[in-house]
Amino acid sequence: MSLEEGRQIVGEQDQQAIVREFTYLLEKSKQLFNGIRDLPQFGQKQWQGYFARTFDVFTRLWRFQQQNRQTLDACFGLKRWQIGEIASKIGQLYYQYYMRTCETGYLQEAFSFYQAVRSRSYYANVLKEDRADLMVKKLRYYARFIVVCLLLPKLDVIVDLIKEMSKYVEEYVKKYESADKDDWKLVLQEVSSFLEANSLVTVVDVNSMPVAVTHRLDTSNQPTATAAGDSPTKRKSLILGEAFIVGNTTEQVKFSELTLDMFRMLQALERKPTQGCIDENSLDKNSANEDDSPVNVRNPHKFLLYKPTLLQLVNFISNGVKELHNQSVVLLYLSASGVEAQKANYEDGPYCHGGVSVKDFKHDDFTKKPPQLKETHCFYPGDLLPFTRRPMMLIVESGASQAFSSMPRLFGQPLICLLAPRNFPSTFQDTSRTGGLLTLFLYSPLIALCYVCGIADIRFSLWEQCQKHVKKTLLHVRNLILHSKEIDHSYIKFMDDMFLSELIVRFVFFMWVMRNHAGFKGPDFQPRCVPLLPEDDVISNSSVQSLMLELTLKLDVRSLFSL
Repeated sequence: MSLEEGRQIVGEQDQQAIVREFTYLLEKSKQLFNGIRDLPQFGQKQWQGYFARTFDVFTRLWRFQQQNRQTLDACFGLKRWQIGEIASKIGQLYYQYYMRTCETGYLQEAFSFYQAVRSRSYYANVLKEDRADLMVKKLRYYARFIVVCLLLPKLDVIVDLIKEMSKYVEEYVKKYESADKDDWKLVLQEVSSFLEANSLVTVVDVNSMPVAVTHRLDTSNQPTATAAGDSPTKRKSLILGEAFIVGNTTEQVKFSELTLDMFRMLQALERKPTQGCIDENSLDKNSANEDDSPVNVRNPHKFLLYKPTLLQLVNFISNGVKELHNQSVVLLYLSASGVEAQKANYEDGPYCHGGVSVKDFKHDDFTKKPPQLKETHCFYPGDLLPFTRRPMMLIVESGASQAFSSMPRLFGQPLICLLAPRNFPSTFQDTSRTGGLLTLFLYSPLIALCYVCGIADIRFSLWEQCQKHVKKTLLHVRNLILHSKEIDHSYIKFMDDMFLSELIVRFVFFMWVMRNHAGFKGPDFQPRCVPLLPEDDVISNSSVQSLMLELTLKLDVRSLFSL
């Protein structure tokens, strides 16, 4: 055998080894990726190790195909759509990890891989493959990319993605006449409706072009909670441990099992990202943990429950609560259609005044029940009582929210209920298209104030001025709460956690607007909180009045407020 023949044999053996290694990594990655859907929702120790192994295999696979692209092209027949599929799965992996850890840094990383698929046109020629399943993969990639862009937000990218996806859906429908063609048209319709519904107020630049602004919590310069005659060192600090975000409002705009209210509440419980997008070549599962936030706080873990059954909801809460530390607070957010009590009920109790609907509730069935029987598919205040053994904040965005106004503190733990008004003026009643007002104020007080005042566009320079003023006002409300001698101690205990305290002060902002806006006069239009906040010390405090009126002057809407 000649030297040249020997080198050729060695070269072929090396190539075969490369193909074998790539095939092994590819199959292993598919196996691990498919296993993610079977991971338990609860128990971080059970799923975190699995994610670590999956990240490791995908890291090796991604780098291996980069380093051996020429050999894989020649000997494996590696196609661009296959590279795109790997990158897309990495993006999905980061998104799934974000959903479990709630750290927004992973969203940024998911975006970088999804964007690489698009910028490098990995799926550009799948139509030529004449395979319907590849077109479906391409369309699913676009749908997932849009979800990530909605959450970041990347509005300019979303517009382009919708145009591109519309084109590809048309191509798919025209060529394959598949049974799922209406489903893909519905996806496009849902995302367009979602974007329109979430654009109640547009921030624009000097050229009247939309500016993307984030509504996540800015953790810079966050003060430390210190009540009058108290200090954080004298009491055990409570932190928000688990948040359950439930969406079951009839016909409310949604996309990918995220209703508009759920989408907003999700972001209200997250801090503003401090990391930029990572490089596509990086796949470090710990990178999002290396955050230099001034307050070094983690986002609370959240369960997103779209139209759960009653048993599913109770199961999620019980399992989530079971994993909490002693000083953790449970937050339950309910955005759901109301279930009123069947008739005037002279009994008093946690099952006597209605509640909110869960999946499978049908109003017609409820009206046929004997008055003494309760609705099976209704979540009553009584269903929540076992969980009040833990400190809890309850937020109810429903016309039947007042059913939760008499929640007893049977176990002596802090309990705060923030409840939406029973009704709204006719102009604001269609929450299926705009979302709930309480949620909107908790999500972005300034957006909400502009909306109820009829401001559709606001200049970016004015937006920044008003945002600073809103932050100043909320900080002042926070100090009033901490130094009030009449306030229930539940509020004081919750003020140590920046997310809980921000929700409380934004609720006060909401109460002030509803009380003083000329279009919301009447008891049915007023929100309620339990325990009650002190009138003189907080809600009607003269300094709060002055700050709020100053804000209305900046927005030129003072005439809408009667004082």
